[in-house]
Amino acid sequence: MRIYHRYLGFFLAGIMAVYALSGIILIFRDTDTFHIVETVEKVLPEGTELENLGKELGIKRFRIDRVESGVAYFRDGTYNIESRTAVYTKKEMPYLLDKMTHLHKATSSRPLAFLNIFFGVSLFFFVMSSFWMFVPGTSVFKKGLYFALAGLALTLLVLFV
Repeated sequence: MRIYHRYLGFFLAGIMAVYALSGIILIFRDTDTFHIVETVEKVLPEGTELENLGKELGIKRFRIDRVESGVAYFRDGTYNIESRTAVYTKKEMPYLLDKMTHLHKATSSRPLAFLNIFFGVSLFFFVMSSFWMFVPGTSVFKKGLYFALAGLALTLLVLFV
């Protein structure tokens, strides 16, 4: 068990580092902490309807807040209906951080979803195999069980409080 635990740990060290960092970064996804903010000015084709504005600009969950004096206001920007000019701020993560967080948030429809499943199963193996690292009955094993119980208690506290 120790041998499997050791070599699987070495094999997955890189991906575990990526998941650890991207998990920390994802905690701040409701802020602009890691984002690069860029102002975009875009002239849209003639005949662009307000209903299609979000699609034309490539903004997800787009919603117009109000329209006043020929200007449509939306989150982080405006659209001048007469000149067909949209001015808005675009917030994106740097390329590497974006790739890391997309790997972390993979869904079953993504081509590499099986890697996420393999990684999850491997992490579960690490959890279970750690209980076979030491001989039951020894003081190290007993201390390990105390730490495992404390960790379980903390997990339950975090989940239900």
